[in-house]
Amino acid sequence: MDATLRGKKAIVTGGSSGIGLATAVAFAKRGADVAIVARDPEKLEVAKSTILAARLTDSQRVLTASANLAEFSQAKAAIDHLVAEGMTPDILVNSAGTILPGEFVKMPLDFMTRNMESGYFSVVWPCRATAPYMIERGFGHIVNVASVAGFLGIYGYTGYAGAKYATMGFTEALRFEMKPLGVRVSVVCPPDTDTPALDYEKTLRPPETDAVAGNIKAVPPEQVAEAIIRGIERNKYYIIPDGLSRFYFRLKGLLPEVFFAIVDGDVRKARRG
Repeated sequence: MDATLRGKKAIVTGGSSGIGLATAVAFAKRGADVAIVARDPEKLEVAKSTILAARLTDSQRVLTASANLAEFSQAKAAIDHLVAEGMTPDILVNSAGTILPGEFVKMPLDFMTRNMESGYFSVVWPCRATAPYMIERGFGHIVNVASVAGFLGIYGYTGYAGAKYATMGFTEALRFEMKPLGVRVSVVCPPDTDTPALDYEKTLRPPETDAVAGNIKAVPPEQVAEAIIRGIERNKYYIIPDGLSRFYFRLKGLLPEVFFAIVDGDVRKARRG
């Protein structure tokens, strides 16, 4: 087994479920001490039990902290508390967030605000709280979970895509600032991921979204978690967990007009149907 992460300290936001929990478990399996941050204390305790059961050794620590990470004061209090408990992070993975799709002119106005708060500021504020500790020591790795919707403007996802495009831009700029200081930065772009939150998300989607997605199956959160681990070990900036998403990343970068034509065609077919 690769010992790269053994003895490291990792903080995972959104660690009580989904990609965050799968990533925390993956760290524990590789011998890291893990702390998870999320809003719900009860879910945190359930998740903690799952992570404890996955540890490589009984000496590994698993801590929790409850916070609304869209508020800087709460994000800072959670990170400072974990540092005071001896969990100064070598790695920070920001996976907290909520996805609220819907057509722009029809969805509730607060969906735009809530997407930005939970999909963007819940990434920015933990970075702001953690970066000074990493800069002081001259090393660390920040991993921000964005989305395929951070490089593809998906129909029905104006609010979420806006938040994740912002996350992509923020993370790229952060990379340039942190690299001279010894701190590494990565961004993760998962596709639909098979989590309980996805079931609710699908109830809000317009039919055109499903037509564009076609028969593409959601990936398991464990696949995303393993991609994050590999990306950290290999110091990759872009971490894109599946082949189809990597294809569309390259296609849009090289031939955006072809990508637009494909999606426009899918939308026309959905509306005719």
